[in-house]
This record gives sequence, structure tokens and C-alpha cells, in this order.
Amino acid sequence: MNAIELRGLTKKYDTFTLDNINLTLPSGCIMGLVGENGAGKSTMIKLIINMISRDGGDITVLGKDTAKDIDLIKNEIGIVLDEVGIPACLNACQVERIMRHTFKKWDSERYRWILDLLSIDTKKPFGKYSRGMKMKLGLAVAMSHGAKLLILDEATSGIDPVDRDRILELLCDFTRVEHHSVLISSHIVSDLEKLCDYITFLHKGKLMLSEEKDALLSNYGIVRLTSEEFAGVPREAVVYKKDNPYYTEALILREKLSFEANVLPVSIEELFVFMVKEEEKL
Repeated sequence: MNAIELRGLTKKYDTFTLDNINLTLPSGCIMGLVGENGAGKSTMIKLIINMISRDGGDITVLGKDTAKDIDLIKNEIGIVLDEVGIPACLNACQVERIMRHTFKKWDSERYRWILDLLSIDTKKPFGKYSRGMKMKLGLAVAMSHGAKLLILDEATSGIDPVDRDRILELLCDFTRVEHHSVLISSHIVSDLEKLCDYITFLHKGKLMLSEEKDALLSNYGIVRLTSEEFAGVPREAVVYKKDNPYYTEALILREKLSFEANVLPVSIEELFVFMVKEEEKL
């Protein structure tokens, strides 16, 4: 069973359309969602958890349709959105007392352990937390009620590098349990590159690609060649190119390159930027 399956998912607004999204997150894996502001990441996540209604397509989460199974969303999915929905007057201890009676599988011991691990102030009211502290408390709740799937929208935003690293370790440990999966969006692409098994690119509401991270990094590379050298590169090998006075820099498909060249590794962030630039040239 896959953790998430989207088939032809569509949502239309007056000025934006999330258009015909097809992707699969296999069970036990972590998928990173990459895209510029307004690409449709939050819209897609809200559709998956049935916060907004779809205009077309099918959504299957843990083998079920979230539009027809509210209990699934509540108990089987741990959710942290860009705005954490905890009342401003509550502190972390008061949150725990409420969640203990909200979730069927609430784990107080795990919750308190995460609070301690992430140095979350248990006495200060939520409304006086920094953005990073709010996200950390949201994560503590999401990871303490026996969820099989975590859906995190910019959940590491505003968190310092040390605690971000601790959170990445928590997420890796989470997926070591059989059938546990994570969908996470972040502008910190380097975090996704370290963490994820799959990478999905969204751009202006369209799915550019959704593939295994290791395959992406092995399939693509960067070359810097003189104009004479670049003339010998097959057109089908070139994803994006940029000329300067000294050389041509190009994102290429390694298997399409027909001669020996010094092919440099490409990061996920570079790959996304190059692909968007090429898309916008069309």
C-alpha cells in the first residue's frame, strides 16, 4: 500500500490552477516537495488532508479517501501547517492535557521527550513563542499520537540549524518504523536533499517531476565547456544552458552525453532552478 496516491488532482481558482497532479509516495519513504512561493505546495497539501475541496482527480491516503474518512485524518496523519493551530493562551503542558483526550493513541511520554529534545519552553504561552518555537511544538504534537503519515508544510521554517538537524533525525527515525511515511515541503532545499527518498518539483501549479532523489542526482549533471566543445553535445542531452564570455554552462542528462567530459554533480536546488529557468524560456 502506498502512503499517498494522487491521480489527476486539480484545483481551480480565479488566478491559479493546480493542474492534473499525478504522484505516488511509497509507504516507508520521505518525499520532499520543492517549489517557489505560489507554486501550489500548500494547496496540494490542503487538498490531501481535505481542508479544501478538489475540482477533479482522486486522492488516496493510506489506502483511503480522506474526503470520506475523517477519523483517518485525525488519528493516522500527523499534520503541521505553515500556521500551527494552537490557541495562543495555552502552554505546552496544557496542550498535552487536551491532546491526551483528543487522540486515541496519544503518547505523553514521547511528547515530553520531544519537548525536552527540542528545548521547548513548557511554561510560556503559545502566543508568545517565536515562529520556530511554534513549529517545534506543532511537530511535538504531530509526532506523539501514533500517526503513520506525517504531512509537514514548511515545518522547519524559523528553526535554528541545530534543532533542524535534530528534527531531521527524528523524521528519519520515524520512517524506520514499518509503513511510516513523510511528505514535507521546505524552502531549505539542502535539508530535503539530506532527508528525502523522493523529490517532487512544483512550478506554477504544474508537476515538473517526481522521482527518486538518488536517480535524479545520478541522471543529471553540470558541464562547463567552451563553445567549440559544447557544439558536440547532443541537443537531447541538454536540459538548460547558459552562455558567458568564457564557457557555456549546461544542465545535462548524463546518459545522453556522447563524449567524455568532466560532469559535475548537481544539487537538488540547482536542478530545480535550472529546470524552472528552462521552463520559463519556452
